[in-house]
Amino acid sequence: MTAATQQNSPSSSPASLLIRWLFVFGLLYGFLVAIQLMGGSIKALGKDSAETLFDGVSNPFAGLSVGILATVLVQSSSTTTSMIVSLVGAAKDVALPLTSAIPMILGANIGTTITNTIVSIGHVRQGPEFRRAFAAATVHDFYNLLCVAVMLPLEITTGFLQKSAVAMTGWFVSDSSASSFKSPVKAAVKQAFKLIQDGLEGAGLEGIPLSAVMLIIGVGLTFVCLILITKNMKILISGRMEQALNSALGKSGVAGIIVGAAFTFAVQSSSITTSLLVPMCAAGVLSLRNAFPIMLGANIGTTLTGVLASQASETSAGLTIALVHVTFNLLGVIVFFSVPAFRKIPIALAERLAGKAQKSPVWLIAYVGTVFICMPLAGYLLF
Repeated sequence: MTAATQQNSPSSSPASLLIRWLFVFGLLYGFLVAIQLMGGSIKALGKDSAETLFDGVSNPFAGLSVGILATVLVQSSSTTTSMIVSLVGAAKDVALPLTSAIPMILGANIGTTITNTIVSIGHVRQGPEFRRAFAAATVHDFYNLLCVAVMLPLEITTGFLQKSAVAMTGWFVSDSSASSFKSPVKAAVKQAFKLIQDGLEGAGLEGIPLSAVMLIIGVGLTFVCLILITKNMKILISGRMEQALNSALGKSGVAGIIVGAAFTFAVQSSSITTSLLVPMCAAGVLSLRNAFPIMLGANIGTTLTGVLASQASETSAGLTIALVHVTFNLLGVIVFFSVPAFRKIPIALAERLAGKAQKSPVWLIAYVGTVFICMPLAGYLLF
C-alpha cells in the first residue's frame, strides 16, 4: 500500500483515529485496574508476612533482602517504604532503628521492578516484541541493582546516606496540606478495583480464595490489555509521530526524567509508570535508550510517597528515612545518567539478557527466580 493510499484509508480518518485513541486510553485504564487486582491479591496473601519480615533484622544484607521480599509480596515499593517510614517514625520504644531501615529502603527499590518484569512476560510468544519488552523491564532492574551495589557498601562504611538525611531533616517543616494530595488516576483505578472485589465477594465463590480469583483475573486482563495496547500503538504512533517522540526525548534525557517523576507522583506508583513503558518499547514506539530516563524519573517520583507518609510520623526519624530514599535515588540518577559510560551499562546488560531470553525461556525463569526469590531468601536466612 502506497503512502497516498494509507492517508486516504478509512482507518486513518480523524474520527477513526480518535476512536482508536479512546480505545487505547480505555485499555490503559483496564491495564491499571489489572495491576491493582494483582497487587491487591498478592497484598492480601502477603501483607502480614511482609510486616513480620521487618522484626529483629540488624544485618544490612538481611535488611536489603527483607526490603526486596516485602516489596515482592505486596507488589508496591510505595507500600513497603510507607510501612518502613511508619515503623521508623513510631514512638521510640517501638521504632525500627534508622540504621536497620536504610538497607530495607534500598531493597524496596529492587523489589518493585518485578512488576514490569511480569508485564513483559505478556509478550513472551512475540519474538522481537518480547526481546524489546524484556529489555525495557530489566533495564530498570539492572539500574537499581547497580545503584545498590555501589551505594550500600559506601553506606555501611561511611553512613553517608544517614548523615546527609539527618542533616536535611532540620531544613524541612511539615506541611499538612501536602499529605492531603490524592491522585485522581489512582482513585479511579481503586474504584474499579473495589467494584470487582465487591462483585466477587457477592458471587459466593465456594472453596475458592478471593485473592486467587483476583490474581487470575488480574493476570488475564493484563495480558489482553497489553496485546491490544501494543497493536494499537503500532498504528497510532508510527512514522513521523514515532520519530518526533524519540527525537524529543533523545535531545534531552532530563526531559524524560522530569516526565517520569511527574507522572509517577501523579499516579503514586513507579510500577505503573515503568509497566506502561514496556508495551511502548515492545511495539517499537519508544526506544530503550529514551525510555531509560523516564524510568529514572519514576524512581525519584516514587520517593515522594514516603515523604508524604512521614507527615503522619510521631518522630522526625520518619522524615529522615524518607529523605534517605530521596537522596539515594537522586544520587543514582546523578551517577548513572550524567556519566555516559555508566549510562550504557544497564542498557547493555538488559539488551544482552533479553536476547538470551528470546532464544530460551530458561533465562527468563532463572533470572526472575534468582533476583527476586533465591538471592533475597538466601540473604534473609543466612544473615
